[in-house]
Amino acid sequence: MTKTGPGKLSAQMRMAFHYALAQGYEGVLTIDGNDKDDPAAIPAFVAALDEGVDHIQGSRFLPGGKAVNTPPARYLGVRLLHAPVISLAAHHRYTDTTNGFRAYSSRLLQDPRVAPFRDIFSTYELHYYLAIRAARLGYRIAELPVTRAYPASGPTPTKISPWKGSALILRTLWDASRHRFDP
Repeated sequence: MTKTGPGKLSAQMRMAFHYALAQGYEGVLTIDGNDKDDPAAIPAFVAALDEGVDHIQGSRFLPGGKAVNTPPARYLGVRLLHAPVISLAAHHRYTDTTNGFRAYSSRLLQDPRVAPFRDIFSTYELHYYLAIRAARLGYRIAELPVTRAYPASGPTPTKISPWKGSALILRTLWDASRHRFDP
């Protein structure tokens, strides 16, 4: 698949979700493609989907998870701001809400009360929205330990720029926490 239309991460996710559902998959697992995530956790995510969990969030902060060389600003941002805000909005405690290692059931993705295939989801909205919406609608949620390792030296592998990207994340976090993406 090649995305030719507008949008970034959420647009890519919508495209992949649509394809997976059209192919009859019962769930979708996502993992960032920047070599920071250890794929060894994939079988645990698949098992959780098979057991009926609808939204699975990977966490480097759970027992068994590992946060290797996490930049201090990222660590503090996730632990002190992002995860607490998403948790409050969801009424469910999450520990690692910026981690892209996740899985979703087809039940969740096809629920009209979720409606993830709207054009409003273009950048990071869908990640934040699905974590909040799944919990608020009473879907089964789980966090599983994962390993996320940043390089020991050199630039941080990311597409998020320090100022503009961080501002976008904060605005999107604010909008998601205020339920502005609900159908």
